[in-house]
Amino acid sequence: MSDSEQQPWGRVAEDGTVFVREGDGERAVGEFPGATPEEALAYYERKFADLAGQVSILEQRARRGAPASDIAKSVATLKASIVGASAVGDLASLETRLDRLGGAVEELTEQQSAEAKAAVEEALSVREQIVVEVETLAAEDPAKTQWKRTSAQLDELFARWQQHQKDGPRLPKNEANELWKRFRAARSVIERNRKAFFAELDSQHRGARSTKTALIERAEALVPRGVDGIPQYRELLDEWKRAGRAGKRDDDALWARFKAAGDEIYAAKAQADAFENVEYSANLEAKLALLAEAEPLANETNRDTAKAKLLEIQRRWDEIGRVPREQVRVIEDRLRRVETAVRKLDEEHWRTNNPEKQARSAGLAAQLTEAIERLEAELADAQASGDSKGAAEAQEAIDARRAWLNALR
Repeated sequence: MSDSEQQPWGRVAEDGTVFVREGDGERAVGEFPGATPEEALAYYERKFADLAGQVSILEQRARRGAPASDIAKSVATLKASIVGASAVGDLASLETRLDRLGGAVEELTEQQSAEAKAAVEEALSVREQIVVEVETLAAEDPAKTQWKRTSAQLDELFARWQQHQKDGPRLPKNEANELWKRFRAARSVIERNRKAFFAELDSQHRGARSTKTALIERAEALVPRGVDGIPQYRELLDEWKRAGRAGKRDDDALWARFKAAGDEIYAAKAQADAFENVEYSANLEAKLALLAEAEPLANETNRDTAKAKLLEIQRRWDEIGRVPREQVRVIEDRLRRVETAVRKLDEEHWRTNNPEKQARSAGLAAQLTEAIERLEAELADAQASGDSKGAAEAQEAIDARRAWLNALR
């Protein structure tokens, strides 16, 4: 191969030496013994291609925004590799491309510096927001704080802090330390408030446990008294409600004991009521029979007949006595409806005739007055003996007859 037939950027001398052209001259880059001139040039051209490939990769890295400091180091390294490189090719063009990269590095450095500054400012803002959220939790009234929720929020904020510290940019030491001091101080306040709250709650629970234990003992002491212990048990129940919480687990167990005592007391009352019901069942039957006589009076048109019959029924009603407690209201209401109907019949008569009331009703008024006096004596006896149920029944009968008496006046 003659010199005129060599490649544009290199040649192979007759002794096998390979030269690369640089500017107006050339430089020996090496030899390739035992190879043809074409093979020797191809070998050193491949070395040039390797260098060109490294320059291209560096250009791509720069375009993708690789750290400017890394690009600058790589530019310097490649330049040193190109100067005096054992390669055949346009080495000057590679140097030119590296020079352009050097200029781009300065621009990239400024850009990345601005971006880094913005990233730091954004990171400081994120850390500041985390700190503000922690400080907001710390400022809550401990007595109104929902501690389960607050503890979960605090854990979540600390996890965010750690993750941001790990993934975010490195912050200036002073600012980072100051933010951490604020975070730590707020967290300490929360922990201190939480401990104080639960310490106070434990104290309250201990006090409530002690109070409720004493109430249980007093309730259990009432059990042997049976029905007579009910009023005091009700008072103890009011005290129980005012005693406060002793903690869910203890409250349930304490309440079970207190309620068990009450159940025994009320069981005695139920038994007494059952005996009473048996005793008073005959009275109920008698009063039901009286109601069968009385209720037709609601349709009676003769007021004198109605009044006379009703007065007789009322007298017999009072003589019968008590009925089972759960039936008192039922049968009394039925009798009141009859009394109301007869009273309306009498009132209608007085509205149409308008006689002298006192003269015409003296006999009935005397009977009512006598009945009231007798019932008042029964009321006094019931009150004196502590018979609250008998007293209530007597009072109710008195009120009904006084209403009749008032209607006559």
